[in-house]
Amino acid sequence: MLVLHGGREHGQEPVRRHNLAYLRMVPLARALRAPGVEVWVLRYRKRGWNAPSLDPVKDAEWALRRITELHPGKPVVLVGHSMGGRTALRVAGHPSVRAVCALAPWIEPGEPFRQLAGKSLLIAHGDQERMTDPAKSLWFARQAKTVTDRVARFTVEGDGHAMLRRARDWTRLVVDFVHGELGLEPVAPDIANAMREASPRGLDVPLGGSRG
Repeated sequence: MLVLHGGREHGQEPVRRHNLAYLRMVPLARALRAPGVEVWVLRYRKRGWNAPSLDPVKDAEWALRRITELHPGKPVVLVGHSMGGRTALRVAGHPSVRAVCALAPWIEPGEPFRQLAGKSLLIAHGDQERMTDPAKSLWFARQAKTVTDRVARFTVEGDGHAMLRRARDWTRLVVDFVHGELGLEPVAPDIANAMREASPRGLDVPLGGSRG
């Protein structure tokens, strides 16, 4: 698994281990650990997206090449938050990538989606979001549904960009998706049901206080 943290639209300074965007993903990475699975948390060279350079995309592509060298033929699941979600979506076309989990992803109009053909995609966005646009992630999910039938999108009720108020529920959703895609556990019923639905159903599923 490759975990990708958030960042800024512009920023040339290096990412330090104490940066909040990086630290936010460390507990999630720990929760994803399982026997026989390696979890990587990528720390970008620069904090910004920095178009047209797309520095985090270059870093993620490097990490995927490195993982493939170390573990040839093994599937990779990408998990990204905010700018990391956008980065994960951009590099999803890599042949080793099996699935992408994008949390509160930063999406802009015209975002490419055809690289997701044949992949699985889960998007989650809080309904109290103030940093990235849930409407744009819903638009993206609908586009992705035209190239792969394995798309689900959840609205995390009562939480925002930091994923703090309902951290346990965010984590459980991600772990269920990732472990299900890797065959470590059966696919969780709510995720399986959302993926079976035709668009737009299954792309705006409320994640309430209980997933039972």
